[in-house]
Amino acid sequence: MKVVVLDSFTLNPGDLSWQSIEQFGELSCFDRTPAELVISRAIDADVILTNKTVLNASTLALLPKLQYVGVLATGTNVVDLEAASKLGIVVSNVPAYGPDAVAQMVFAHILHHTQRLAAHHQAVTQSRWTECDDFCFTLSPLQSLMGKTFGLIGYGAIGQRVANIALAFGMKVIVNTRSQQVSLPRGVEWRERETVLTQADIVSLHCPLSGSTDKLINRDTLLLMKPSAILINTARGGLIDEAALAQALEHGVIAAAGVDVLSSEPPEKNNPLLSAKNISISPHNSWATLEARQNLLNIATHNLACYVSGEKSDLGKYENQVN
Repeated sequence: MKVVVLDSFTLNPGDLSWQSIEQFGELSCFDRTPAELVISRAIDADVILTNKTVLNASTLALLPKLQYVGVLATGTNVVDLEAASKLGIVVSNVPAYGPDAVAQMVFAHILHHTQRLAAHHQAVTQSRWTECDDFCFTLSPLQSLMGKTFGLIGYGAIGQRVANIALAFGMKVIVNTRSQQVSLPRGVEWRERETVLTQADIVSLHCPLSGSTDKLINRDTLLLMKPSAILINTARGGLIDEAALAQALEHGVIAAAGVDVLSSEPPEKNNPLLSAKNISISPHNSWATLEARQNLLNIATHNLACYVSGEKSDLGKYENQVN
């Protein structure tokens, strides 16, 4: 069996081992694969592992030996699932490999704004503390999370982890989901989306990107939020109208934002959020702790092992099969 990893670098820049995948046969790993090289690199592959390298219908049709595609991520939009099914190719993904890592990044962004740690560190290195008349100083008022209202839009595995952390900080947690939740943990209450936006001191997005959630955060919904509110997005960049958010930050419609995802990645140089006020941006790496990446690789290995062994669920599908 020949296994080809088309874009190995983001999952494993060198600090993990591919040994678990090598047990299945001949392994070829490429850090990145441009579209024009996919066919030549994978022409003899029985198995392809891909993160963001696209496998569309025309590409799949030109890979006669391909039997299995393992997506090294949760989202499967990089593979034409209908075309794969018609060709008899099994496609799997890796769900819920790092909810703790993403939840950790949510609060990294929140604490960046409430504690202003980076700004104070910079001020200290510029001798502001050395030259201070007092034993301490603050550049602006710091904010306590205790007693604040934390609003989540979406309440999957990541949203639940975020809610638990918010509760540990002594926050009130309100959530909105596609259907009203009747059974929620103590301290967590379901609210209509508009209520979440109007009542929350912090709004954190954890919903999938779909036709109904595209640009969910826009000029109108931003105007619903408190002027003191902080917006966090670690889900999908398309959930936010980026021009509208940049304008809202410029004019103080909301206080701050923290995002780990943008509408296009890497972003265009003219993306309005890159020059916006009061925003923190991490380069879509909330998922990428060492532990989360190792767990992702472990699950991908298990998915492939189930396929190779022929082990199927009661529903007739292989582990995490999505087509």
